[in-house]
Amino acid sequence: MNVFLLLLLLTLLAGLAMPFGALIASIVRFKNHELADEFVHFVVAFGGGALLSAVALVLVPEGLSILNPLLACVCFILGGLIFMAIDIYLQRKQTSASQLLAMLTDFVPESIALGAALAIGNSSAFLLASLIALQNIPEGFNAYNELRASSRRSSRNIIWLFALMSLLGPVAALGGYYWMFAHIKVLAATVLIAAGGILYSVFQDIAPKAKLDSHWAPPMGAVTGFMLGMLGSALVA
Repeated sequence: MNVFLLLLLLTLLAGLAMPFGALIASIVRFKNHELADEFVHFVVAFGGGALLSAVALVLVPEGLSILNPLLACVCFILGGLIFMAIDIYLQRKQTSASQLLAMLTDFVPESIALGAALAIGNSSAFLLASLIALQNIPEGFNAYNELRASSRRSSRNIIWLFALMSLLGPVAALGGYYWMFAHIKVLAATVLIAAGGILYSVFQDIAPKAKLDSHWAPPMGAVTGFMLGMLGSALVA
């Protein structure tokens, strides 16, 4: 298949995992309220685990392989500070969109990295595409529930919004393929900033929401999400 078409297909399918997760959230209904709570917390934790796998197995290793350690650390901390500033702004505006923010700021830089990886023929491109899709399903699920609870948007509007957001993937990947490849240090800084921001979001917003008193299945969602990232990385290696 033509590399250009493969790039568009991989990023579009990975991006469509967001509205797919939102669609699942709009359909899934439990008669048992306690079981529903446990399932939602499990999905929240699963998304957190998948995000951690992206940080630990893809974003940080990619950045460290290009930048010197000191600059890499500066970019990583900068990402956390940027997300903290955004979090403070959203709280002052009384806007709850942490899951949506985490989803987008993970999806866009990873799509850029995917485009750059395909440009240099890196086999990690397929792992990255799989991880993006894996993360986007629970993130779409969680972001849908968050938006439904904090806004007046209908289910259909949220799903269509996520579908439109999935188009950012191909656009970002094309930028990585044609431009970031020639500016590899900028790419490394971008993914490390994203990694720092994602780690901030996981412990500030996602992990606290995953805890459910007297239930022990939700934390296993984080373990499962990270394990699938490990499996993908091992299979590619």
